[in-house]
Order: sequence, then structure tokens, then C-alpha cells
Amino acid sequence: MKKLLYILIGFLVLLTLIVTGGSFYMLDYSLAPDANRMDRDSCLQQQFAAYPESKLWYDSLQRVYALRDTFLITPSGEKLHGFYVNRGCQRTAIVVHGWRDCAVKFFWLARIYDHELGYNVVMPELHGCGESEGDAIQMGWHDRHDVMLWLKAFQTDTMVVHGVSMGAATTMMLSGEPMPDGIRHLRFVEDCGYTSVWDEFAGQLKDQFSLPAFPLMYSTSLLCQLRYGWSFAEASALHQVEKCPYPMLFIHGSTDTFVPTSMVYPLYEAKQGEKALWIAQGAEHALAYKEHKAEYIRRVKAFVTK
Repeated sequence: MKKLLYILIGFLVLLTLIVTGGSFYMLDYSLAPDANRMDRDSCLQQQFAAYPESKLWYDSLQRVYALRDTFLITPSGEKLHGFYVNRGCQRTAIVVHGWRDCAVKFFWLARIYDHELGYNVVMPELHGCGESEGDAIQMGWHDRHDVMLWLKAFQTDTMVVHGVSMGAATTMMLSGEPMPDGIRHLRFVEDCGYTSVWDEFAGQLKDQFSLPAFPLMYSTSLLCQLRYGWSFAEASALHQVEKCPYPMLFIHGSTDTFVPTSMVYPLYEAKQGEKALWIAQGAEHALAYKEHKAEYIRRVKAFVTK
């Protein structure tokens, strides 16, 4: 009997060590910033290779010093970096980048709002991304407060918040918060955002490692709560969208497997009031614009200007 008890205790100790180690690995794997996040030249090269039209736009701004670095300080004292293009109008778009990305890699989207639609454009870099301070990515949850700071700092009469991937989740998470007075027209555009951090991580855990949600998701979420002050379950775009009273356009590629296309449907159903949905046929994750450039611009323009 004692021998069986010792074996059981040993097994539980071993399981605890494995789960604890796996939790630290999963959290660091998911939230660690890109090691090359501050290499602006490399990001520019990647952007221009993928979206040549953004180089022409970038060069035109550089010639007249219209693309400006700008910074905000959060209430906790961290410095956040972003870019700003000022057209001197009362229309401003806030463009939010994706996971382990930076604003430079989304110049293609900033170009749409500046060049095609004539908006001022704010391109914030989220906590732990690009040239913003921070030691861990926040998956949009605490980032919604940081984007609110940018929105208030550059507030105009008409505003659009448009995010892609993690930036889309950030956009939806922000959309359920009380907005400042004085914005007459406010719209949100989310492109391939996830329903919640829990859903996204659980899906990746299954797809990449063939592991079930229990116990690793639970232990890693608890570790995230202890280290960073938020849990995977509370970081829900779905719950925030339910509270959003502003118009929202949902975009998702039909062949997206990283953030499965199926996620967009409960998000769309949860949104009350004015909304629109576009499934970009044949587009993989975050490639709706790349695969359908003219239609992407047309649909965004029609939604934000009506």
C-alpha cells in the first residue's frame, strides 16, 4: 500500500512539474515580444516587398516630412510609440497592428485611410511591440486602454478604429468601452480578430501541439493573471462587442486557419445595431487586402463614409 502511495505521489509531483514548466513555456511563447521589433529598416523592407504601393506612399510623406514619430506616456509611466500623418482635417483613423508586429508592417492600411480616404492617420505600436516599451504582449486586452489614450489624444469629429488580427481583437475590445464626448461619428473595422484569447490559444494549442485545453490552458491563464494581471477568459472580444453601440464592419478571409473563419460569425451575431460582414474568398489570415485590394478599399470606404 505504501509503495502504491509513493508511486501516486511521485506521479503527481512529476505531473505538477510538467504542467508548471509547460505553463511558463506557453506564456513566454505566446506573449514574448519579437526580438527584432525595433529594427525599423527590416520592417520597412518587408512591408515594401509585400505591398509595393506603400513604398510610393511612404516616400511621398518623407519628402514633405509628413510622417511623424509620436509618443504617449501611460498612467503606469511606460512610453508608447506611434506614427502620425496629419492632413489637418476633422477625420482621423487609428490603425492597429497585429501580434508580434509593428506599425510599419501595416503602412498598407494607413495608406488606404490617408491616400484613398483623406483621413489623418494614427498608427500606435502596442505594449511590447515595435518601439513601444513593455516586456510582454497583451493580446489586445490591456491594449484597449492604451488605444483609448491615442484616441483621446488625437480626437476629431469623425473617427475610425481599424485593426487587423490581434489589432482587430484590440479594436473590438475597445469598442465596448465608454467613449469620450465630442466624437460625432465613430466606426470600427475589425479584420480577422479572435473571439477571445482563450479561444485563440486553445485552438493553437490543439493545432500546433495536439494538446487539449485541460490542464495547460487553465494553469497558463492563472500564471498570466499572476504575472500580468489578466486572464485568458476575461480577454473577450465577444463580450465587448455585445456592448458596442457603434457601427462595425467585420472582415475575415474564407481560408483563415490561424484565427479560424468560424470565429467571425458569433462576433457578428453578438453585435447589435449597424454592422456589416465581408468574407474575403480565398484569403488566408490577414490577407484579405492583399488578395482583394480594390474590393477591400471599396468596402472600407463605403462603410466608413456612409
